[in-house]
Amino acid sequence: MLRVLCLLIGYVFGLFQTGYIIGRIHHTDIRKHGSGNAGTTNALRTFGLKAGLITLLCDLLKCVAAVLVVNLLFRAEHAEILPLLRIYAGLGCVLGHNFPFYLGFKGGKGVAASLGFAFAMHWTAGVLALCVFFVVFFSTHYVSLGSILAYTATIIYLGVRCLNGFFGMEKALRVEFCCVLVFLLAMVIFRHRENIKRLLAGNENKTYLHRKKM
Repeated sequence: MLRVLCLLIGYVFGLFQTGYIIGRIHHTDIRKHGSGNAGTTNALRTFGLKAGLITLLCDLLKCVAAVLVVNLLFRAEHAEILPLLRIYAGLGCVLGHNFPFYLGFKGGKGVAASLGFAFAMHWTAGVLALCVFFVVFFSTHYVSLGSILAYTATIIYLGVRCLNGFFGMEKALRVEFCCVLVFLLAMVIFRHRENIKRLLAGNENKTYLHRKKM
């Protein structure tokens, strides 16, 4: 029951669709432009760098907020499983971001929200994600490739640290924690399946920040 509650808390936070809201401010439905997603990359390509950065920051912070709320609610009575409850909150936020019910379950791809989850779990995970993303992005100018590789590196990092006892849970809970991580990774790969096809075919769109209008 606690896990479901944390999922729901995260889902509610995930429903704050920054890209969609920015689009409405511009009298535009962002989902009808570019890739059709309501996430950071499409906001960047559709409305420019400033909109992209705002979308990234807000989508990141909503996942941090979801995890912090779960922390405050359950740290006193459920400290022994708190890391697991936090990851369920993060999963819920990503699900809310990707599949908002009031937008016909058509949201973003969950990368920015997951970056917030990484920072909320441990700051080193967030820094790792950023470093991998920017190295790949500035080397290739593929946002999708940078996102997928950063996500994969972060999931592996958190999984290894968990299995080594970093979060201080018993073995069964560590395995469950890692299963949630694997699900998150599978979901982001699924959401990027068309990008992966284009990357393999060599016709994925590249993004150059200096060409974007503020």
